[in-house]
Amino acid sequence: METVHYISSETLELTTLSTIISEEKTLALSEDSKKRIVNCRTYLDDKLTKQDKPIYGINTGFGSLYNVEISNENLTKLQENLVMSHACGTGDRVPEAVVKLMLLLKIQSLSYGYSGIQLQTVERLVAMYNASVLPIVYTQGSLGASGDLAPLAHLSLPLIGKGEVVYKGEEMTSEAVLKILNWEPITLKSKEGLALLNGTQFMSAYGVYLLLKSFKLSYLADLIASVSIDAFDGRLDPFNELIHLVRPHNGQLKTAERIREFLNESAIINQEKQHVQDPYSFRCIPQVHGATKDTLDFVLKTFKTEINSVTDNPNIFSKDDEIISGGNFHGQPLALALDYLKIAMAELGNISERRIFQLVSGLRGLPVFLVNNPGLNSGFMIPQYTAASIVSANKQLASPASIDSIVSSNGQEDHVSMGANAATQAFTLINNVERILAIELFNASQALAFRKPLQSSPFIEQLLSSYRVEVPFIEEDEVLHYPIENSIIFLQQLQIDTAELF
Repeated sequence: METVHYISSETLELTTLSTIISEEKTLALSEDSKKRIVNCRTYLDDKLTKQDKPIYGINTGFGSLYNVEISNENLTKLQENLVMSHACGTGDRVPEAVVKLMLLLKIQSLSYGYSGIQLQTVERLVAMYNASVLPIVYTQGSLGASGDLAPLAHLSLPLIGKGEVVYKGEEMTSEAVLKILNWEPITLKSKEGLALLNGTQFMSAYGVYLLLKSFKLSYLADLIASVSIDAFDGRLDPFNELIHLVRPHNGQLKTAERIREFLNESAIINQEKQHVQDPYSFRCIPQVHGATKDTLDFVLKTFKTEINSVTDNPNIFSKDDEIISGGNFHGQPLALALDYLKIAMAELGNISERRIFQLVSGLRGLPVFLVNNPGLNSGFMIPQYTAASIVSANKQLASPASIDSIVSSNGQEDHVSMGANAATQAFTLINNVERILAIELFNASQALAFRKPLQSSPFIEQLLSSYRVEVPFIEEDEVLHYPIENSIIFLQQLQIDTAELF
């Protein structure tokens, strides 16, 4: 098994990122990437030697200070000042898994050779990734427009021996970790601070992390819904392929096929039914879950393009002898995609809670609140409240961040994407969906036990056999926080083949 991933110009796929993460691969720059980086830097150095003309961000100030020229002897100071002054993030810390992805995606973007970065600077980022020297980055501070300036400034501080990091589980100053690893601070040259800070790697890293989780939750939503269908004594007719072939949305077709597979050989689904229809939260699973799948595919396409792009500014085209200041750092494509992701994933939680509600309502021969001796026992009455509370919170979080904007930098940066806010909202929302699905599994497994001696499919029975090791059947009232938390952990630890997810 290859333990190194080589950063190159080959298209970086989400599945590749998943493998890098799961197999804990180290990174290395390909020879082609090194050549691209060196050639671009050599061109820029030569350009600065031969002309006195101001070039934005290279020998000028930044933002609304674009007209202020900077002398050659102050170019290093200019870049260091940029990194330090922009490191003004606040709020919660970005999770370490997301920070590590930020490092990887920043390396990828810089490797294409359009940013004017020094090779040793990129190699230091690679070394930080491989040693898991993870800068402390904060969730608040990015407008998602001039790139993720504040978060990327915190990501870059350790290069110059500033800021704080987590290393081997311990929080320490960057100065301390440089001494431990015998690394010298990087002396930033012209343009480097801007190359490091301009870019969408905060939004992109959140997007990649959340997409990987969302594809898994989409699969789990289908699986847990299948448990609920049998627990509710639901019908299989709505999942017949014939229905979906006449409205052939890909996600709808895929969902119906999955449900049929999950319920294959179930004695419960095949028994004669006393009812001719199920509520929409059961009958319309392919349509609702399927629409989320189609959204995930759209969001995946957006992020795949982004993580294989150059997103700093200005861009240096050495072969064309051009240095062009543009707006590739603007996060609008990501902001819209993240908002769409929020809405789609919120709907998985929304319909899940409706199935929870149906299961505890005393219908289809199930006891009220899924417990023996209801009245003395409240049973599963309040887990539905909890799910409803989370669903309501998700409705608030799903409100689009991208429809907002605010003027910054003295009017120079007069439209911003707010994609960073969409990213952090999506993080909370998608974790909430995981909790709602865990509560549905908790309820559905309890309800299914009342169908004995009839059994569900071998696949579902095997799943529940593993689940019951962690979460036993509830005989009478107890503190339900613990089985809910254990249900969440069970879902988090459930390993699913990547081929099943995408």
